Amino acid sequence: MAELLRLQKYMALCGVASRRAAEDMITAGQVTVNGQTVTELGTKIDPEKDRVTVSGKAIFPPQKNVYIMLNKPRGYVTTAKDNFDRKTVLDLMPKDVGRVFPVGRLDYDSEGLLLLTNDGDLTYRLTHPSHEITKTYLVLVSGSPDEAALNNLRNGVFIDGRKTMPAKAVLKRTEADKSVLQITISEGRNRQVRKMCDAVGHEVLRLRRVAEGPLKLGDLKSGEWRFLTENEVKSLKG
Repeated sequence: MAELLRLQKYMALCGVASRRAAEDMITAGQVTVNGQTVTELGTKIDPEKDRVTVSGKAIFPPQKNVYIMLNKPRGYVTTAKDNFDRKTVLDLMPKDVGRVFPVGRLDYDSEGLLLLTNDGDLTYRLTHPSHEITKTYLVLVSGSPDEAALNNLRNGVFIDGRKTMPAKAVLKRTEADKSVLQITISEGRNRQVRKMCDAVGHEVLRLRRVAEGPLKLGDLKSGEWRFLTENEVKSLKG
């Protein structure tokens, strides 16, 4: 059970009024707890369970911003709820982190770095096209892309009727009939990297995001998560 708080202190934490003014509201009968009017100043409440209203309006303490890096495994969708009852990335989050939401997306078969937060301003900054936040992927593709294919990826290819912005594309290694590319883009179009590789004739067999903006996935294991450091949050906010 959470620590019990005096009602007037809780009201002050919620930004309703000063404690003294909150006391006046209580004695005036303007405050209810779980639907019952409370006028006793010594009343204590459980902030996690009790519902407090002032003049008929529910009040809540300001929510602390949470910033999480997840190494998303394959087989999860990046939505809060899925119409087909597939597992979502939120299933990997413990309940005590509170409500967080994915920043952008990684498709069902993709894996790697995914940010989750309740900070709407940061989500906007990271996902709006005007900010051109870079994302880097390690991509296992079929065949061995030649220099012409790599240059096409770098200069832009047409997908869904529009040309992609310039990208970085490096051939890391070739293994038999497969190759590993490192691709960095500054857009967030639907299944973009997969479609770019298809456009130059190389099917994506596996895709993992390893960096977003200044953040790197590092040695975080698949399915694991961690809170961002203060410096990482500052770097994301620019």
